[in-house]
Amino acid sequence: MSDTTTLAVEFLFRMEATLAPPSMVPNGPNGTRVIVPITGGTVTGPRINGTIDALGADWLTMRADGTAQLDVRALIRTDDGAVIHTSYKGIMAPTESGDRRITTAPLFETGDEKYAWMNAIQAIAVGAPGQGVVQYDVYRIL
Repeated sequence: MSDTTTLAVEFLFRMEATLAPPSMVPNGPNGTRVIVPITGGTVTGPRINGTIDALGADWLTMRADGTAQLDVRALIRTDDGAVIHTSYKGIMAPTESGDRRITTAPLFETGDEKYAWMNAIQAIAVGAPGQGVVQYDVYRIL
């Protein structure tokens, strides 16, 4: 184990997903469930470029402490024809300035040989929601 205080990462891509209005299941035993459909989006970066299919969603849970627990599934279609399934859990929490910050831990699955390296990595992503959109910078942990 290392005693370093920094985490070595490699920037993979920026993901910007467009979102449909949410559906809500209020007052569940774990909080309010908010289902946010993904309607599309883009992925741009040095290792991956493509679009996000309108097949995914976030099944997030709003918690009593003001945070939200994310549970997302999405498909990336690369510009060169690969399909990459991504799934992640994470936390959205208010910052000291009142904005919201999202931190997640994406995993990837693909059968495409060019992107098979993604099957064996753990990524981290940091981002923020906007009006009808969410944006993340995604990094591979080295």
